[in-house]
Amino acid sequence: MVRTRTGARVLVDQLLAQGVDRLTCVPGESYLAVLDALYDTDVDVLVCRQEGGAAMMAEAAGKLTGRPGVCFVTRGPGAANASAGLHVAQQDSTPMILFVGQVARGMRDRDAFQEIDYRAMFGTVAKWVVEVDDAARIPELIARAFRVAMQGRPGPVVVALPEDMLDDAVAVADAGSVA
Repeated sequence: MVRTRTGARVLVDQLLAQGVDRLTCVPGESYLAVLDALYDTDVDVLVCRQEGGAAMMAEAAGKLTGRPGVCFVTRGPGAANASAGLHVAQQDSTPMILFVGQVARGMRDRDAFQEIDYRAMFGTVAKWVVEVDDAARIPELIARAFRVAMQGRPGPVVVALPEDMLDDAVAVADAGSVA
């Protein structure tokens, strides 16, 4: 039986299914639900002072392990600050996944606070940029993000997370681990 969970809990469960035991971040209000879901896990959350450093740390982790380094940043300026680490991952063929908080779905395209078009911003340096519009698709999209980051020439993937989607309650099965 599949239990009902929030989008944030589903996301954290997918990270655990993919073997993530460490991530970097600069805490931001656009993904507080994820930080709450991480609270009782064994994931080592490395809190950084600046998003550029957090992204560089995730890139280094990906380079050292061959598995995607994982970084969480908040929208707008946080995402912009992380772009240097994403560029290094692209240039060095390092698997990395950058999760970016996003404005609520109903506020998109209304010039919301710190709203940025992530596809336009990261489309030239990331292998794939996706926004999770439906919490029920989180397992599918996270598995694909890990697969894309590692297959062929490894590189970075960007996943945008609308803050209201993280609070949605869904009953969805977890995806399996990506080899």
